[in-house]
Formats: sequence, structure tokens, C-alpha cells
Amino acid sequence: MTRRAQIYLLIGLLAVAAIAYYASRSQVPGLTGVLAADSKFTPLSVQEPDLRLDLLAKIKQEVYSGTHRDIFSAVAPPIVPVAGPNPKRDESRFVGPKQPPPPPPVQVPGEFFGYASMPQTGRHVSFFKEGDDVLVVAEGDTFLLRYRLVHIGTDSADVVEISTGHHSTVSLVQPLTGDQSSSPSSTP
Repeated sequence: MTRRAQIYLLIGLLAVAAIAYYASRSQVPGLTGVLAADSKFTPLSVQEPDLRLDLLAKIKQEVYSGTHRDIFSAVAPPIVPVAGPNPKRDESRFVGPKQPPPPPPVQVPGEFFGYASMPQTGRHVSFFKEGDDVLVVAEGDTFLLRYRLVHIGTDSADVVEISTGHHSTVSLVQPLTGDQSSSPSSTP
């Protein structure tokens, strides 16, 4: 396509765009339907509640019976004996719904039996044993499809359950020494 044809094509496209813009600008958006709906509107007849002046007068008549202490004086006010709690008042006091018990701690099915530091990257990895399988898990990785290892300490590992967000600390299991691993029948 020649340079002259490209210029004519550009001018033609600009003209079509201008015509389309002015044609769409002259149309009124769908306000006519909204205006027709407003003509059928009738407001609700809501009665305003009356102000309870009798309750306000009752509150105004109550007198503060606490100690009247002068806050600018260093002398302590006289001690007024206080009557015991009123059992009727305690029964009617609203306590609210009982809070549910805290969730049980996360139980990780594997045993945390060791950790290591990778010299190339400096990342820490831990070793978990589940049955006969040994899992090597780095900090921040997931294992057993539902747990994430957050932090590896010297004697424990912090684990979070992914679905609930509950945290747990798994203690390091010490390996059995040679004399503890032998059976009692093998001793003479």
C-alpha cells in the first residue's frame, strides 16, 4: 500500500469515528424508564416514635450515691461500708453467650526428629518421620498436603495447619541410644 493510500485510509477512519461519536452523543441514556417509575412512587406512612419523657425523668431523679471526693485534696475520703451484692441484680444481669472453647492444638501426624542447614543456600530443612517415610521439609514448604513449616528451632518446629491457620509447636524427638533400643530379653 502506498503512502498516499495510507493517508486516505487514515482520514476515512477518522471521519467514521467522528460520525459514530456524534451519533452516540446525541442519544439520551435510559432515563425515560426511571422517570416513569418515579411517577408511581408513594412514600410509606411511618409514624415517628414518641420520646419517652417518663424514663428521662426517672433517670434525672436518681442521685449518685458514691463517694464525693475532692480531687484537689490529698486527704482520702471516709470509707463508706458497701452492702453485699444483690443476688436479684446478679441474676438479671446479662452475661451474653458463652464463648466456644479454644480450638484444640494442631496434631501433626509425623515426628520431628532432626534438622540441617544447607551450606549452599543457608536454608534450614527439617526431617519428619511418618510411619516408614522420611520427609525432608524446608522452612516455608508444605508437607502431608495440609501443614506448612513456619520455623525450625533447635529443639522444636513451628507448624501451621493451612486450612484453619492454627499454629502448633512440634518438639524434637530424641533418638534412642544403643542401650535403650535393646530389648529386655537380650540382657544377661
